[in-house]
Amino acid sequence: MREYNFSKIEKKWQKIWEDSNIFKTPEDSKNKFYLLEMFPYPSGKLHMGHVRNYAIGDTLARFHRRKGRNLLYPIGYDAMGLPAENAAIKNKVMPSEWTKLCIAQMKEQQKVLGLSYDWARTVDTSSPDYYRWNQWIFLKFLEKGLAYRKKAVINYCSSCATTLANEQVESGLCWRCGTKAEAQVREQWYFKITDYAEELLEGLEELEGWPEAVKQQQRNWIGRSEGSFVDFEVEELDYTIEVFTTRPDTLYGSTFILMAPTHPDALFLAESGDGDIEKIKDFIDRTVAAGSSPSEDKEKEGIALGITAVNPVNGESLPVYLANFVFMEYGTGAIMSVPAHDDRDFEFAKKYGLEIREVIRGKENKYDGSGAYIGEGKLVSSAEFTGMDSKQAILAIIEKLESMGKGRPTVQYKLRDWLISRQRYWGTPIPVVYCLKCGLRPIPETDLPIILPEDVEFSGTGNPLESSQNFLKASCPDCGGEAKRETDTMDTFVDSSWYFLRYLDPNNDNLPFERDLADNWLPVDQYIGGIEHAVLHLLYSRFFTRALKSLGLTSLKEPFKNLLCQGMVIKDGAKMSKSIGNTVDPQRVIDKYGADTARLFILFAAPPERDLDWSDEGIRGIFRFLKRLWDMAHEESESSSENEVSADFRIIIEKTVSEVTQDIQKNFHFNTAIARIMELLNATRKHPAGSPERREGVKTAVSLIGPFAPHTASELWEVLGGNKPLDGEAWPSYDEDILREAAKSMEIPVTIGGKPRGLITVNENTSQEEAVEAAQRLPAVKDFLDNKKIIKIVYVPGRILNIVVGGPL
Repeated sequence: MREYNFSKIEKKWQKIWEDSNIFKTPEDSKNKFYLLEMFPYPSGKLHMGHVRNYAIGDTLARFHRRKGRNLLYPIGYDAMGLPAENAAIKNKVMPSEWTKLCIAQMKEQQKVLGLSYDWARTVDTSSPDYYRWNQWIFLKFLEKGLAYRKKAVINYCSSCATTLANEQVESGLCWRCGTKAEAQVREQWYFKITDYAEELLEGLEELEGWPEAVKQQQRNWIGRSEGSFVDFEVEELDYTIEVFTTRPDTLYGSTFILMAPTHPDALFLAESGDGDIEKIKDFIDRTVAAGSSPSEDKEKEGIALGITAVNPVNGESLPVYLANFVFMEYGTGAIMSVPAHDDRDFEFAKKYGLEIREVIRGKENKYDGSGAYIGEGKLVSSAEFTGMDSKQAILAIIEKLESMGKGRPTVQYKLRDWLISRQRYWGTPIPVVYCLKCGLRPIPETDLPIILPEDVEFSGTGNPLESSQNFLKASCPDCGGEAKRETDTMDTFVDSSWYFLRYLDPNNDNLPFERDLADNWLPVDQYIGGIEHAVLHLLYSRFFTRALKSLGLTSLKEPFKNLLCQGMVIKDGAKMSKSIGNTVDPQRVIDKYGADTARLFILFAAPPERDLDWSDEGIRGIFRFLKRLWDMAHEESESSSENEVSADFRIIIEKTVSEVTQDIQKNFHFNTAIARIMELLNATRKHPAGSPERREGVKTAVSLIGPFAPHTASELWEVLGGNKPLDGEAWPSYDEDILREAAKSMEIPVTIGGKPRGLITVNENTSQEEAVEAAQRLPAVKDFLDNKKIIKIVYVPGRILNIVVGGPL
């Protein structure tokens, strides 16, 4: 019997697949299935999370091909971003060189796993051939008003002379040099995603194939609220603070105003008031560096700006503060604070000794001051609105504000326009210039791509693009005069927001993709990735798709029809992490047990949406199973029995094929599908080598295990005399009539002389002769009856078969 040399087998079939180009996408998009995993950042080495993601995708790919679907299954690399730029600084190489090396390493490992991608469609977002179209789309957005500039507060390190992303600020300090991060106001580029807020919210209802948890996260992120704008005039200045509130009924209870530290006018107002400007600046720096993640547990902190604003309905002067729990990401970045009826305002008022005034009274007794009452009720201490119900008062007070010219009803969203500016090198250059005469001017499409220069310095200080004079110097496309090129690059989420469209037409030099291809192949039928991308990537992709539709580039509204979010890989009770030291190198597992063992284990150990606990013993168990299948297949390689399998075993075969098909196609229950194949093999082992049951059971198991362990299955299919490669064979079918009949069947005990000898499967129509025949196929019965005379048979249909024997024949 041949040795199970998995390394040799895997190399053999990987070469066959590559040479035959068997996984090339068909031209015909009829009966299409577009399958996609979220493309990876090329870090250079695969981790077990990657292996799980790819094993899920490739299993589905091989299954759907054999089911006759015209499959599109591409891969690419989300190659831009800060890690490559940091590696360039550390290793003194260009980011492009580092990225190419990492992509080559990752691609080699993906091929070792036997992944059946259409490699000819590979995209690399760091290639000018790709980011040229980022620039083209930017220009189209600019024309349509979807791209614009405005001032924003950013983190800045004065030592490194560069802006810092939120994740680069650690405990208020620059992650690289430890200098205190400062808040600065700068012009930044934005995409107007808020124009699509309502569409994006409503569109979630159409995504029946998405996990509800993901859709709810997007609903919360978009954050639709109905309420009112209210204008508070600053007494010391000709300036209006516009607040948004969902509770205008509490307006008479407002005793102070809170503003976000990142409000673009915060410093202007501070400099105009009589507050301590240095302390205010320090508070802004600390709050901005801490990030804008709302948390009810966060200690409420603030600082007075030294100005007051007038409540429009009662003329009271209210002090204005900055507060660490107010964010520009919601409303206007300013709120009217009603401490008697808001928990956070109550905590803030208590801390800073501010007035707490009841204006809403519930069914309970009068407000006792022990906490905030946040429910509805009757208004008190609210002028002519006293005694009104909350809901009635909301409408009435909005009407009063409108008549005064001090407010208006509105719908607001937590969603904010997408800030795409990044002050770093390794991203898509923004295609505009600044002319001394003409101002900001877009680059003509014919001049694209604007390519990243290589004469830059990676010193860790400042934006490397600022060091390239060749890049900075440009001519105005309108007047021909001297101009300076934009040095901001685009957020790398831009790259991943439309890559699924480029796969359709990766070599198109005239457009990012042809509309006909997009309309025929999209949406993606099955998208696979981590739930950590529930908001940003998935929301931005949905926005891009709708924006591109508005540009006439596609008729599509939603990019992904079905979404599967796989869980994490856990070891020793924690997510695998280099910092914890609990990682398992996939290559070491592959070297020791083979790629098929790694794939099969990671799919067998847990349902894909759940976290997976790594088990070394589990890996060994899967290897033993594949070895057992290998041995049994080779035992049957010379078998040529043409006899039919028994009716009982036929039911086992048909039921297994049916259940495995449903597990893969409908439920993604890969673990139970594999378990059913193992059960089939166990049932097959009960029959002798060379028997029709043994041969068909093994052949069916090999065929079914194909999507999960493709190298081993392909080799064994060939050993068993398959007429063509397994990936070219149709997926096994099953007989519904047999299954319907089997559903009526039942197991009854077989006894000999009153002692149990096994079970047989019968139905309501099984005769005594058929029952005895089935019993005689049981090894325990057959052995006992050999050379013995049957004296009596007692058969109670549906209950029992008892055989009484006498002496030897």
